[in-house]
Amino acid sequence: MFYLVKTPWLLKRIYSSCVWDMPSQGKKMYLSFDDGPHPEATPFVLDELKKQNAKATFFCIGKNVAQYPEVYKRILEEGHRVGNHTHDHLNGWRVSDEEYINNIARAKKYIDSNLFRPPYGRIKRFQVSCLQKAGFKIIMWDVLSADFDKKISARQCAKNVLKNAKKNSIIVFHDSEKAFHRMKVALTQTLFFFKENGFEFEVIS
Repeated sequence: MFYLVKTPWLLKRIYSSCVWDMPSQGKKMYLSFDDGPHPEATPFVLDELKKQNAKATFFCIGKNVAQYPEVYKRILEEGHRVGNHTHDHLNGWRVSDEEYINNIARAKKYIDSNLFRPPYGRIKRFQVSCLQKAGFKIIMWDVLSADFDKKISARQCAKNVLKNAKKNSIIVFHDSEKAFHRMKVALTQTLFFFKENGFEFEVIS
């Protein structure tokens, strides 16, 4: 499994119309969570965020919102923001443009947001163009926690974030069954460390 914890500047330049970090005033970071909502992982995240008075953005899968509407409702009620992550977690490189766009439109019936993040970060330029013409803002990331990687420890997952995140970073975690064990350790450490160092966590606007 190949992935980059820290997004290189060249990739940001190639897909320059996408959002990779969030310019802001002050010491701010932007936590994001992909693949939820999940009946255990998402409530854990919400509880931890509340303890630290932190906000985050949740890129939700349409079918999961349909299955766990109360968890999705709680995300919104507690002042966080949501984004579209397709209905079935599709890889944009492996399906037709028509299937991809239609799947996002299906998810939009459950997720009221103009934010979109492609699963796996894999999206064709034509798909980017289509979505932007439809009014979507495509949100990527600056730092990947890699909590989805079963081969690394929770400690390494936390280290990925603590070592690479900086002011304005968009950080990716996953509120999913697969990532939960690593995410819950890394998230707690991330919130504590950066709060102690004067950072605030806000939603992606």
